[in-house]
Amino acid sequence: MLDCTPKEIKERTGGVINPAKTCQPIGAMYAALGIHRCLPHSHGSQGCCSYHRMHLSRHFRDPIMASSSSFTEGSSVFGGGANLKTAIKNVFAIYNPDVMAVHTTCLSETIGDDLPTIIKGAEIPEGKVVIHANTPSYQGSHITGFSNMVKGMVNYLSTASLETKKEQVNIIPGFVNPGDMREIKRILKVMGIKFIMFPDTSGVVDSPMTGKYEMFPKGGTTLAELRDTGNSKVTIALGSYASGDAAYQLERKCQVQPLIIKTPIGIKASDEFLMALMNKFTVDIPPELAEERGQLVDIMTDTHFHFHGKKVAIFGDPDIVIAMTEFLLSLGMKPIHVLTGTPATGGAIGHTVGNFEQEVGEMLKQAGVAGRVKAAGDLFELHQWIKNEPVDLLIGNTYGKYIAKAEDIPFVRLGFPILDRSVHSYLPVVGYKGAMRLLEMISNALLDRADRDAKDQDFELVM
Repeated sequence: MLDCTPKEIKERTGGVINPAKTCQPIGAMYAALGIHRCLPHSHGSQGCCSYHRMHLSRHFRDPIMASSSSFTEGSSVFGGGANLKTAIKNVFAIYNPDVMAVHTTCLSETIGDDLPTIIKGAEIPEGKVVIHANTPSYQGSHITGFSNMVKGMVNYLSTASLETKKEQVNIIPGFVNPGDMREIKRILKVMGIKFIMFPDTSGVVDSPMTGKYEMFPKGGTTLAELRDTGNSKVTIALGSYASGDAAYQLERKCQVQPLIIKTPIGIKASDEFLMALMNKFTVDIPPELAEERGQLVDIMTDTHFHFHGKKVAIFGDPDIVIAMTEFLLSLGMKPIHVLTGTPATGGAIGHTVGNFEQEVGEMLKQAGVAGRVKAAGDLFELHQWIKNEPVDLLIGNTYGKYIAKAEDIPFVRLGFPILDRSVHSYLPVVGYKGAMRLLEMISNALLDRADRDAKDQDFELVM
């Protein structure tokens, strides 16, 4: 843990209390849903698959389809190879997806099932594809699982079939909502840049109500597009933790140049995204986006007094937290407690726990803000920090509401999962439009608290 403050808090050395993350298979399942006509498959028990589907369904308010190898006691002892082969045969016969994306659970990982060998020996219909990712629940987080499944897409599907790279960009959006993916695609379309986004859950977990059930909605990245990613000029990974590994894997396999930047949350990160596109494709910023940026700057100026000097605690997924911390600093706020539950993940990027802490710590140092920063932390620890040094605002997923209620702090819901609110997955937080929405959310939370305090004070005066 990086600690820039003089206060001493005895650090717990073992155990996790109220984790600020969930397990790998949820991230892998969400990534797989971003492939067109893909059925995610949980290689483990039915209970694991049901939990992961339920968690995603509650966040997106949309039915999440997935199949399971349905381990029994026998599978737990002798391995799940027979179960997976039977599952592959049944899934294609009954549900007829184009792709079956297999991820593992702790049970199959502990047994040591050899998925590549099992898949090679399975009956896969002609024209159909089975991909896999190893996602042990006892390591990493849902962000690790998302990263592993996207890397699996590259391993199985990406090919370089052309000598000259196409004038197109691969966009790996990271673990964000479909509304964010739609906004990123809108920006690319406005700039006139040809792109392949993978995975792409827009049109899948935010599909419209038509009166007719479709197991495989029209959204998602197609198999043809995934194969064509190896012919793109450059891959832009939005967020190093969720997207970086796949970008580097695509470089190794197909010699596509990787560019790892922040998730475009806030004005600086959005500027960085647009500048990266300008530099790679020699395009100008369209007037439409320039106008949006000007509107954002105007709003930031008009409402600066709402934010200046306010102390903030923020937790969640590392890519979101890093970009959001930068945005808070640009608003003149002081993020004094910054925490992610995602631990060091290793991989092609070479992440260590110190990287998250170092990156955020450097931001705070440059802004002259003293704060605590920690990777692989939990919400019990965050609550301890807040009790020792109170804040004016808490930002994070649904589970932060218990801290907000206990300490009477204004609370802005951001990230995954958000289980006690709706519509959020349709509305972006990325780009200039997303930054405007974040400003409204933060401003309203602080002003509601100010109005309530003023009302309480008036009541005391009357009494």
